[in-house]
Amino acid sequence: MFEAVILVCALEGTPCREALLPGFEAESAEACDAALRRGGAPPGARCRGAGEALAMDEVAPGVFVHRGLVEEPDASNRGDVANLGFVVGERSVAVIDTGSAAWIGEALWRAIRQRSELPVSHVVLTHVHPDHVFGAGVFAGAEVVGHDGLGRALAERQENYLESFSRLLGEAFLGTTAPVVDREIAESGEIDLGGRVLELRAWPTSHTSTDLTVVDRATGTLFAGDLVFDEHIPALDGSLRGWQAVLADLQGIEAARLIPGHGGPVLDWPEGGGPMARYLDLLASDTRAAIDAGERLAEAVQHIAQAEAGAWQLFEAFNARNATVAFTELEWE
Repeated sequence: MFEAVILVCALEGTPCREALLPGFEAESAEACDAALRRGGAPPGARCRGAGEALAMDEVAPGVFVHRGLVEEPDASNRGDVANLGFVVGERSVAVIDTGSAAWIGEALWRAIRQRSELPVSHVVLTHVHPDHVFGAGVFAGAEVVGHDGLGRALAERQENYLESFSRLLGEAFLGTTAPVVDREIAESGEIDLGGRVLELRAWPTSHTSTDLTVVDRATGTLFAGDLVFDEHIPALDGSLRGWQAVLADLQGIEAARLIPGHGGPVLDWPEGGGPMARYLDLLASDTRAAIDAGERLAEAVQHIAQAEAGAWQLFEAFNARNATVAFTELEWE
């Protein structure tokens, strides 16, 4: 397989990378060149052999998942730290989350093309965090769908996110832009892929203020985004009480399998939510005990939820932040 690429650079004389131009794929270099000559490609585009495709597991018929590394994003892992997926219908394909950078979106595009020639009609973003959204620009022409308020949240945070991930990922972040949300879901909605309907549900503030889940009705597969973590310690960027309530509601959903935002990539449900519920409950109880004891925030975060330290990867990176958010919320109960 051959594909079209173009060189993207931060500035003249700086490091560059070859970025994919989706839609020009062909079985031969001659056919790819012919597609370029027909127009629509920017100046400087050229054809080459197909690049890297993301590793995907077919977890149910027509449902594919990529497991991201349970690591903090950096230049070594190039930001490949979140679980991503796609669902193939009879008419089109829907992507669920797109990763930390354009290169991941490109690798996801190639993985789709290895399995289907159908158009990608929808890109669903499960929440605002950059490790889930910054590959979306690759899927030009697809409708980008998210929680009501996702567009606003991205506008408020994107400058900071773009700067921080450019610094963290280096060259791997070249060519990455923030997504534009086309359709926002206030409560619930559907996507019809042809013979296959995806159910979308927006949730109250919990992990973030922009959390959205996707259920593939045909297979009973629930994409939870970061409402559910596995192995990777949960990261609180919204409301602890809200997250506890949402997790309880999620555990009432009948699903054959659940795809968490990190870890897994497939959990039995609702059993798979047990470790996270335990962590959130301890985070809440330890925080309330510290507040009742009159502790200051700086003192309390040193011991809140420490009993869970051996149960999660990246505990030291996130637990003190979680305790800070929890303390700030619960001290006003």
